[in-house]
Amino acid sequence: MDSDAILSSSEDMHDANDVESDEEGFYSDENDVASDYNTDDDDVDDYVIEEDEDGINMIQARRPENNYIVLKELDIKERHEDDITSVSSVLSISRAASTILLRYYNWNVSEVHEAWFADEEKVRKTVGLLPGPVVQFAKSRELMCGICFEAFPRGRLKSADCGHPFCFECWEGYIRTSINDGPGCLMLRCPDPSCGAAVGQDMINIFACDDDKRKYSKYLLRSFVEDNKKTKWCPAPGCEHAVNYVGDNENYDVSCLCSYDFCWNCTEETHRPVDCNTVRLWILKNSAESENMNWILANSKPCPKCKRPIEKNQGCMHMTCSPACKFEFCWLCLGAWSDHGERTGGFYACNRYEAAKQEGVYDEAERRREMAKNSLERYTHYYERWASNQSSRQKALVDLHQMQTVNMEKLSEIQCQPESQLKFLSDAWQQIVECRRVLKWTYAYGYYLTEHENAKKQFFEYLQGEAESGLERLHQCAEKELLPFLNADGPSREFIEFHTKLAGLTA
Repeated sequence: MDSDAILSSSEDMHDANDVESDEEGFYSDENDVASDYNTDDDDVDDYVIEEDEDGINMIQARRPENNYIVLKELDIKERHEDDITSVSSVLSISRAASTILLRYYNWNVSEVHEAWFADEEKVRKTVGLLPGPVVQFAKSRELMCGICFEAFPRGRLKSADCGHPFCFECWEGYIRTSINDGPGCLMLRCPDPSCGAAVGQDMINIFACDDDKRKYSKYLLRSFVEDNKKTKWCPAPGCEHAVNYVGDNENYDVSCLCSYDFCWNCTEETHRPVDCNTVRLWILKNSAESENMNWILANSKPCPKCKRPIEKNQGCMHMTCSPACKFEFCWLCLGAWSDHGERTGGFYACNRYEAAKQEGVYDEAERRREMAKNSLERYTHYYERWASNQSSRQKALVDLHQMQTVNMEKLSEIQCQPESQLKFLSDAWQQIVECRRVLKWTYAYGYYLTEHENAKKQFFEYLQGEAESGLERLHQCAEKELLPFLNADGPSREFIEFHTKLAGLTA
């Protein structure tokens, strides 16, 4: 059961118009990089011949190059430093000024160069990189600090490019407070309220303590990833890797070094071939309170007196509201129970309700209740199957790890075969994991198929059924038919037949 078959047969499940990209064409300035990762080169063969450990030539599918680069913390720091150095060198400005520019332009080097050479004066004014001091002072020995208003020798005062003087103690307090307030310190300006001069990392290095310097550097690295339109953090808990997307197609599947697979476009778990918008709607529905309200509508009625919802948990139609209301009424017609008796059909039926229903008195309420019940049943149908495949996938991941770490070595000893010849077992489990993921998201897709698309719905459900049938055969073979060989005392001919069957189901 090949997951690619599921993917190719359900291509219409992915609508490029539904993918909410951050900005059209924002990969366009990286074509020189993306060319190294292009997966559509017609001149490259799809298969290569490799020689295994026993000298036997084997045909292997050529693995396509990735459309992304996983960055470790050291890689992020290197790229961060390289960009600062590049801008500083090309524009002949300090590293602190280079950092301020890159931060303002979301770490886009080409955009910095373009803006700077188009209108340097405008860029300087916008980001706060003044060409010289805006205030001049007489050549006196002492000047007044603009914060504490005390006089200090010139050697005890410091100013940004604007020239406004502040004493060392006030600078330290100003910078410490700004850093402790969070990442906003990256946009720090002169303490003078009327001044827009930028305060760069050079001032931070002079006046901040070691702990605050580390915080500031951490904020800079976070900004380098989070403000960069081509880079995102891996969303896995505890993972500190980032992913730089260099592709120009619609395959956003990313596999981080921490083994977590996710969609780079929406940062949810990998969901191809379902588009990001469908995934967003499905996750929102699963977490919304709307289904609780649907259940209440479908399975309860409001007390005619206090209007609180009442659930019927016995066969009798005689309902009594909970204290302090305690109103007694009929479940069918919602009339007072004191008006009921043998003439209205007894405790288990209500002629009044049947007569009123024929007259259309309850049509709207019944219609709303029936619609809520049908909606709830339909949602439950798809959600149960979505959740079941998710649970099966999690179990398959555990079984895959068990196979790779324990069972393959054990089988190698029992069957007297090298582990390289048992790779078909881990391949099968990897296929199961991937197919469970694809099949899981087909139920989210199926839920949002509209009723008027009847032909499309029927064809989709046929493909879904075929995929599920093939996957169940593969899963059962890998899970149950393997057990006798794990408990065998020695090699057996049946294992060769098992190998052929499992490899056939996987291919």
